[in-house]
Amino acid sequence: MYLNKVFRCALHQRSRTLASLNFQGKRASQIRHSTTSTVDADGVSFEPNRNFVTKLEFLEPKIEDAIPIYRVFDNAGKVIDPSQDPQFSDDTLIRMYHAMKTLNIMDQVMYDAQRQGRVSFYMTNYGEEGCHIGSAAALDDQDLVFGQYREAGVLMWRGFKLEEFMDQCYANLNDPAAGKQMPVHYGSRKLNFVTISSPLATQMPQASGAAYALKRTHPGLCVICYFGEGAASEGDAHAAFNFAATLNAPCLFFCRNNGYAISTPVGDQYKGDGIAARGAGYGMLTIRVDGNDTLAVYNATSKARQIAVAENRPVLIEAMTYRVGHHSTSDDSSAYRSVDEVDYWSRTDDPIARFFRYMVNERKCWSEVQDKAFTKDSRKKIMTAFKNAEKRNKPSPSLMFTDVYKEIPPHLQQQQKEMIDHVRAHKDHYPLDRHEPI
Repeated sequence: MYLNKVFRCALHQRSRTLASLNFQGKRASQIRHSTTSTVDADGVSFEPNRNFVTKLEFLEPKIEDAIPIYRVFDNAGKVIDPSQDPQFSDDTLIRMYHAMKTLNIMDQVMYDAQRQGRVSFYMTNYGEEGCHIGSAAALDDQDLVFGQYREAGVLMWRGFKLEEFMDQCYANLNDPAAGKQMPVHYGSRKLNFVTISSPLATQMPQASGAAYALKRTHPGLCVICYFGEGAASEGDAHAAFNFAATLNAPCLFFCRNNGYAISTPVGDQYKGDGIAARGAGYGMLTIRVDGNDTLAVYNATSKARQIAVAENRPVLIEAMTYRVGHHSTSDDSSAYRSVDEVDYWSRTDDPIARFFRYMVNERKCWSEVQDKAFTKDSRKKIMTAFKNAEKRNKPSPSLMFTDVYKEIPPHLQQQQKEMIDHVRAHKDHYPLDRHEPI
């Protein structure tokens, strides 16, 4: 089912009345909806969509058609409908592949580093690289990004350097947060990427508000908010959807449905038709896309952005993917899923492998020889950045008291002095040789 058939207008009746959005650019506002408005004698409008029936009948979700999944190429990398291929240049395709591959190698290095005790925490992006790069490539660099905690590829596409990833994870001198954030909680003002928050769904109502502000101050830009299907169970998600829809905010809600909310499978998270089914209830255009098909993700995000900025309305994208890695280095996924399941997804539906096959077989712009050379070179660069970050000193402990107030208030100045006096009096218990002076 192609993109022009799966953007759905937010109208649900017993048979799920759906309107199509033409992929070539027909505005959603031009689609004629089967709605009527009732006005009373005083000229007060009632809610539209009041379709009365005389037959007592309950909507049964189990017999409703599932929202289809849009894709461009199959698992073998073969394009299904040539009209849906965005026809990127060879250079752009190679750049996209490089980003996905580099992210994958960086994850391998940093995961091993955590297991060796060299960093305290890490989260890999295995299996979800197509969601990152496909969506990031469709955005304007000035669009504002609210990530959850598994969108490192979005930052990498925007120009976040390997050294910056490593410095943040090591919480060293070059870490913009001065070691006050957990590893992988990146942020970059210059790249318009809002610093990640640990609690689930914190970023979602913030994104709705930011999108409303952009509509008023920077028309032509939008906000994209990434979240997992587990975060969609939080109350903040529903508030964010409703605010964005009622305020007509240009916000793209990008759900990475990777099958698990830490250890909870989707079957135990919700009973409805995934996250996309909720879009209609909040009056949002919605699409479900193959999250492991990088080109499909690009097409869906590009079209969604076009609608959001042209019509000032939110769009919900549900990207169906799979979390190959553990939730984090604090998780052991073998406790709640089989090795065979993970192996199946790794072998049959890996986004990097699918993109590789597309480049080699369809576009003929890449080869095994080039791939081996790039992999070797990329790993070398990553290891160089890794070693340099590891050598750098940690920030001064006195910085714990800064960055909250413009000027440190007296009570915090007192606490800072007490901390410094205490550490100096007990040097043997506080080895600060790798820290900047307090």
